[in-house]
This record gives sequence, structure tokens and C-alpha cells, in this order.
Amino acid sequence: MIFVRQSQVSLRASWLSVVFLVVRGKFKAFNMNTACIAVGVLLCTGVAVAKDNLRVAYEWREMDFQYDSPDQRWSAIERGAFNPANVIPFGLEVYRQRLFVTLPRWRNGVPASLAYLDLNDTSTKMPALRPFPSWVSHSLSDADPELVSPFRVKADRCGRLWVLDSRIAGVLEQTKLYGPAQLLIYDLHNDDLLRRHILPMSQTKQNSFFANLAIEDADCDNTYAYAADLGSPGLVVYSWRDQESWRVQHHFFHPDPLAGNFSINDIEFQWDDGLYGLALSKPESDGFSTLYFHPLSSTMEFSVKTSVLRNKTLATSGAIYRDFKILGNRGVDAQAGAQFLDAETGVLFYTLPNLNSLGCWQTSKGYNVQDRIYSNNSSFVFPSDVKVDDERRLWVLVNQMQNFIYDELYPGSINFRIYMANVKDALEHTACEATKTLPDLVGKLGEVLRTNIKLKTATDEGSKSAAAALTMSVGALLLTLFSLL
Repeated sequence: MIFVRQSQVSLRASWLSVVFLVVRGKFKAFNMNTACIAVGVLLCTGVAVAKDNLRVAYEWREMDFQYDSPDQRWSAIERGAFNPANVIPFGLEVYRQRLFVTLPRWRNGVPASLAYLDLNDTSTKMPALRPFPSWVSHSLSDADPELVSPFRVKADRCGRLWVLDSRIAGVLEQTKLYGPAQLLIYDLHNDDLLRRHILPMSQTKQNSFFANLAIEDADCDNTYAYAADLGSPGLVVYSWRDQESWRVQHHFFHPDPLAGNFSINDIEFQWDDGLYGLALSKPESDGFSTLYFHPLSSTMEFSVKTSVLRNKTLATSGAIYRDFKILGNRGVDAQAGAQFLDAETGVLFYTLPNLNSLGCWQTSKGYNVQDRIYSNNSSFVFPSDVKVDDERRLWVLVNQMQNFIYDELYPGSINFRIYMANVKDALEHTACEATKTLPDLVGKLGEVLRTNIKLKTATDEGSKSAAAALTMSVGALLLTLFSLL
């Protein structure tokens, strides 16, 4: 779907003219064909128009950190501990008045791989980040460092921050493995480390690379974490109550060899990444959620009930194949990255890095009913993460990752942005809008057209009163459609 930016005022004015002519009876031959054409154009035009409801909340040329003093910062740069050109934001999370950002150690010179900014500080759109939970936690000089290279974090409703740490540094230089991937769970009330779960060797493979995370937190004492392994496709399930994890295998976790081509702003490359995007629905009537997922190198979306995944015996057996569902295909070049399901609206938001877009799907509708929230080939290049916070705000992190990996970032330009919008505003005038009634209106149009046929059959000359009624019905329909634009 291609969005055409044009004035809402001029669009409404043009269709108001159509409604006026219909009501005045100027369309004397307003039959099924003309009605279909008129409303069809209106529907197409309405879908094509997208409002710029996302705004830039923060932006950076290069990422920076809050050191205790300017001398300490300069010393870190001189020692090579901090190289701004090698720091890229990747994942985000918002909890109360803190916005967390992950900064994986893909190259040397990343002093802290998890940091945050204070949302109460509105003095600048380019804030320096504070390390979380402390500078000491990011030291790699220890034999067993606390934090190495986390990709995703997720705050649960119980006030805990779940951190998925790949523990792999230097993947774009000299790769160094500090141990198996780990889950770190912090208490956000005091930033203390509550628990550390290192994945057993049996649950990691030679090419394992854990890059995404979803948390099922309806019960704080019986919370489950789901970690996606894109390198050796699989899903690791962790039980907070039982303090154990297990690995789930399925063919749907694997990349599609026909969907590995990426072309982003004239940079072309191939990826063969497996399971990546994860999103959980709110608990259903049986107390379990639905996990929506997809590989990165794929245009397909899938789902599975968490009742299957949380049953260790069942999940690790070969009897679960048919419990996984195919939802549909997003279309050409629509490989999706991170995704998040907003429990209140039932809308699944997902990034489309190959299209520099943010997409949406209303999960109560068929998978073919999708839309795009935002697209921009200059300022929205490679959306990397998306979240909705407790205050109904939608957040999107954009990082130009294709340039960071295959070319270079220019410090004189804005390279990283975080967009924000109210969820309701972001969904306005899209197929995902909760109050969208176009399907009902199309049904109403059908009734009007069927009435037209009956009127023609009843009389050869036509009844003036019936024609007037028909004109008013169609006029009312167009006015209703007009109000949605």
C-alpha cells in the first residue's frame, strides 16, 4: 500500500461537492456503476491518505553518555572505551518516566550496552544517556561481566525489567563470546538485580543469536519469558516460578530462502535470519495468550497458543506441529522486524525495515486487513523497535542500521530518532482504527444499490419519489464516508 500525502481539506472539499451534487439530483444516472465508481474512488482515496501523527521525540547525530565529569568522558574516548561512531541504539522500552535503550556491542567503544533517559527532562531532544543500572555493571574487565550486549528489554506489569543479553561482543569486528545467552531480571523500584538465568548449553546451538523477547506477565509469580533465537532458529521458554527453561523447535521459525533480499535506500544485502518478531495477546478466556511471531527473513506471520509452549513436556515433543497456525503473507518486500501487540486495541504494530515503514494489523480481523501507520524514506530509515507504554503512547526507534553495518553513518546528520504518538492518534484513518466502520458502510452501499435495482424493475419510467429516496440514501452514505476522512 502506497501512501499519498495530500491535504485533508482539499480531499474533503472535493467529496463534499460529490455529495452536494447527489443530494441536488445532478447525478440523474446515478446507477450501480456510478455508485461503485464513486464510493470505490472514495475508499481508495481514504486508504491512500495517511496523517503524520508520529512526531520525533528524540534524535541524535551520535549517542552520548552522562559521565561524572568532562574529564572522565574524554579519558574514556582516549582509551578507546568510548567511540561515539561505534554506538548504535537498537531496542527500546518505556517504564513510567524512564525510556530504556539497548546499545549492543557490535564494535569496540561501547561503554554501556543498556542505558536510559529521563522523560521528565524536556530540555533537549538530544539527551545524553545514563547507564543502567550502573557503570560497574557494564565493565568487561571482570571474568564474568554482568551485562555484555543486550538486544531487547521488556518491562513487565510487576515492575521488573527483563534483559535478553546475547553475551556476544564485536560481531562486526572480532567476535568474542562471553558465555551462553542470559536473562537478567531487575527490580525497577530500586534497580537491583533480582535474578540471572544463564541458558543451559543444551538450549543454545553453534550459531545461536538471541535477539528478541516477549513476557507473559498476567501472574507476577508465574511469569513466562519467550526468547527468540534467530541464528539457529528456535524459541526458549523460561518459567519464573520454576526457574527453568526449555527450547522449542518448529519449521515456522526458519527463514524463507525467497525472502532474504533486502534493499534499503540503495544498500542491498541478503540476510537469512530466523525467528525474530514476537508479540503476545492479552490473556484469553482460558488464561493463556497467543504468541504472534515471524522470522526476520520472511513475509509470513504465524501464531501459537502459550498453553502449548508453557507445557514443557508437550512443547519439547514432536507432537505440537499442528498447534502452530499460519496467519498470512504481508506481501512483497514486507519482511517485518520487531513487533508489539497493544492489548487495549488488539492492534499488532510491526516494523517494516525493507520499506522504511511502520505497519499495523487489527488482530480481530483477517490478516489481509492491514495498513501502514507511517512511511518516510529519509527520516524513518530502518525502524528497529516498537513499543506501547502504560500511558497509551506508541514509541518507535529508527537507527539506519543498514548504513551502520554496510556503509557508514555521518556525524553531521541526524542518524537516530525515536518517534512517539498517542495510540489513538496513530491509528486514526487506518484500517486498524478501532472505530473504523468502512466494512459496514460497504454493506450499506450494497443495500442502496439493491434498492436501485428493485426501483428499476418496478417501473419503466421510474418513480420520482422513489428516485428522491434513493438519492437521499446515497447522499447520506457519502456523507458518512466523508466524515471518516
